Amino acid sequence: MKTPRVLSLCLVVAASLLVGLGPRKTPPNIIIILADDMGYSDLGSFGAEIETPHLDALARGGLKMTQFYNASRCCPTRASLLTGVYPHQAGVGHMVNERQHPSYRGMLNQNCVTMAEALKEGGYTTLMTGKWHLNSRKEEWPLKHGFDRYFGLLDGANSYFGNRPYRPNQKLTYALDEAEYTPGKDFYATNAYTEYALKFIDERKNKNNPFFLYLAYTAPHWPLHALEKDIAKYRGKYRKGWDVLREERFRRMQALGVVGPGAKLPSRAPEVPAWISLSAEEKKGWEEKMAVYAAMIDRMDQNIGRLRQKLKETGEDQNTLIMFLSDNGGSYEVIEGPEFTSEINEASKKPASDPASFTSYEYAGANLSNTPFRKFKRWEHEGGISTPFIAYFPGTIKPGSINHQPAHLIDLMATALDFAGVAYPSTYKGKNIKPMEGISLAPVFRGQKWAGHEALFFEHEGNRAVRKGDWKLVSMFPENKWALYNITADRSELNDLSAQHPEKVKEMETLYNGWATRANVVPFAQLLELDKQQKEKK
Repeated sequence: MKTPRVLSLCLVVAASLLVGLGPRKTPPNIIIILADDMGYSDLGSFGAEIETPHLDALARGGLKMTQFYNASRCCPTRASLLTGVYPHQAGVGHMVNERQHPSYRGMLNQNCVTMAEALKEGGYTTLMTGKWHLNSRKEEWPLKHGFDRYFGLLDGANSYFGNRPYRPNQKLTYALDEAEYTPGKDFYATNAYTEYALKFIDERKNKNNPFFLYLAYTAPHWPLHALEKDIAKYRGKYRKGWDVLREERFRRMQALGVVGPGAKLPSRAPEVPAWISLSAEEKKGWEEKMAVYAAMIDRMDQNIGRLRQKLKETGEDQNTLIMFLSDNGGSYEVIEGPEFTSEINEASKKPASDPASFTSYEYAGANLSNTPFRKFKRWEHEGGISTPFIAYFPGTIKPGSINHQPAHLIDLMATALDFAGVAYPSTYKGKNIKPMEGISLAPVFRGQKWAGHEALFFEHEGNRAVRKGDWKLVSMFPENKWALYNITADRSELNDLSAQHPEKVKEMETLYNGWATRANVVPFAQLLELDKQQKEKK
């Protein structure tokens, strides 16, 4: 009788032979790189003026998917990415707020299995560095969810230069494996995550086994913190202002085939004034913020280059599948008010290039990042849920490929297990596991026909959407009014067709309601009421 490890290898060899690629010596290493709060157009290969040569090289040598979706917010995306089910099914239907409801536990539940757990069963070494943000209780740390090694931030955000709580009575934790970690004086988070990833790759006990690396950068999530030598590259580059820069990005996106020739650039978001209406001081402040923001992405890209160099040095670059995406669209969030400490409120007024600052690029920066889409992180419009997606796998993915089919991060689990030749479990540690919602992207990567999803679903804080074929139905909380868009003709969601196609609205609303029941989604108004009742009981 074959062992699971041998059986997995046989499956991969057979699959390779079927597609005419020849047998691979071992199942591939699998690397998933996740950016944090990075907008759709923030990479050079997706239209940006930001220098991202290493990610652009992956795109040229691999595949770009232009209609890839996330779950519009940090925690739900991370839960869904790791489990292959929708966030509510994994227990993280909102954030890490702990509630007495199976869909809103604020941590992964026992009826899902992580990619690390599944791949570990198939003989993989499982590594993670970066942002966890799936509950910082010690019993929920990454090593409790299938990872062999971990270094990173357990919480949602922090200073890039050390440990700096930003909310009243807050405790933030960096961790190395199962111990708390104190950053040193030369610490810069983006570099540190990469350095530990390289260290973990070197320290693998059995280098004959493939590895899975989940590298979850915090860049470019606020606070805007970058190294001076990186900031210097971008000083003066944002002097044109957001109106001109959006136009320039949009033209590059069209030339790159990222958006179709019939796409339209919406007017700037209503929260953003005309650039010419700003004072010289206001313009200077935003230019400074954007220079730092660009530097953060640039530094992340440099570190991805370091990772690729390591793979070449170890001779593993030709047998490694790399996938890159962002957890949500650009963030409109403003750092000010009683939810932040007085020290942080003062720090938010400092220039972004000052290491003592604690700032964000707000609506104006997010509107540029999300070119040409509407809305931002947290909403289910394209600006909230669209991510640039790049996949690179020599010998499997044809260089320079581009795909416009809708796909979702629930597909990453299925894809990873498919290439690894590892079966998705129906039970794990005595618990029944929910069926995967995702579909393997292996046919897409191989340039073959991919049936894709009948429909994709979204819900966060009462904002809802369903995507089916060319059509998308979307609503915002608390208005709860459905709008209907033909995404193929109108990706920017400018022309609401709900009045012209009431039968399509009804059809897609029925689909959404069926999914919401199956995924155990609680309407957000009811969830807020439950929160109120829970607070009153205390």
